[in-house]
Amino acid sequence: MARVQQALDTAEVERELPTHPAVRELLAGAGLRGGSAYSVRGSAALVMALMAGPSAEGAWCGVVGVPSFGAEAARGLGVDLERLVLVPDPGREWLSVVAALVDALTVVVVRPPGEVTPGEASRLAARLRTRSAMLIAYGSWPGSEARFEIESSTWTGLGDGEGLLAARRATVAVSGRRAAVHARKRELWLPAPNGEIRPTDQAAENAADDNSGPTTADGLLETARPTPRHTLREEPLLTDEYPDQIEAVG
Repeated sequence: MARVQQALDTAEVERELPTHPAVRELLAGAGLRGGSAYSVRGSAALVMALMAGPSAEGAWCGVVGVPSFGAEAARGLGVDLERLVLVPDPGREWLSVVAALVDALTVVVVRPPGEVTPGEASRLAARLRTRSAMLIAYGSWPGSEARFEIESSTWTGLGDGEGLLAARRATVAVSGRRAAVHARKRELWLPAPNGEIRPTDQAAENAADDNSGPTTADGLLETARPTPRHTLREEPLLTDEYPDQIEAVG
């Protein structure tokens, strides 16, 4: 409660929120809008990327109904844990909890326990507009400003009985209800070998495949995937099918 009160005391109303560069790329140069809801399917890392822009600029964030939320992974992607409120199990009153946090925080992430009705979304939308807060929903959300979905992804780092997951290339599809959010697809690192979330640079990576190039301090090519590299291809991921242990970090 002390953290929520501190967030209330420092809350600021603004229309466009600070936006992670990779998210801005997905939105064709547009920023995230206060007073709006966004929905994400298939990637906890993408949810964290949406949180990271406002959080890095001092905004308070909350996460409701996600007991497997990976706080350390979120910190690695730019989320300030000192301004993070976690409510892992809100029970049947999840909507009331979300509404209360919207009054205090700039960004609220929620995983609804079931299907959200248009009426529930509409009542919360009015609250979001009043506070100029942003909602990020795992899964579908009626009337969302934009919908982000992982269509396919490839992990690198795993070999035959050896290795660690090192990086993930994902094709992200974005669509929205407003004309300003055009349907589009982009390929992102979620994350890149150095832990960042950023758009892939296919031309640079193809060039890196032909020569060793400069390396970073940890021995990885600056513009390439790890060498040697192995890939593990996946089918499109659904949030409700994602194992808790992996979901916490990606």
